[in-house]
Amino acid sequence: MPVIHTHVSVETTRQQREELKSIYGQAITALPGKSEGWLMCPFEDNMPIYFAGDDSKPAAYVEVNAFGHSSAPREAWEELSAQIIPALESVLGIPQNRVYVRYTMTEDWGWNGANF
Repeated sequence: MPVIHTHVSVETTRQQREELKSIYGQAITALPGKSEGWLMCPFEDNMPIYFAGDDSKPAAYVEVNAFGHSSAPREAWEELSAQIIPALESVLGIPQNRVYVRYTMTEDWGWNGANF
């Protein structure tokens, strides 16, 4: 049950969101046991994002959350960064040095009226 929540300061098109969703679907497999089959990808665009005190240039903040009883290996998070950050630059023109990605895992995850 992973979620990749993307907050960007630029406007996005449906085509760009579809492209990122596809990239994320492949990227999430870096986490053991995770696949696109359970991946949720909310997108928020046109957000004011100040990075280093400046909001005049494109920026992004991405949250990757996953259900799990233990943390994923560091290499998995690094692989996700290696795919997500360049994708934001190639698809949306957001420089890689203006992107933060936050990773969290939790054992508390609700779905379908109950918790796993």
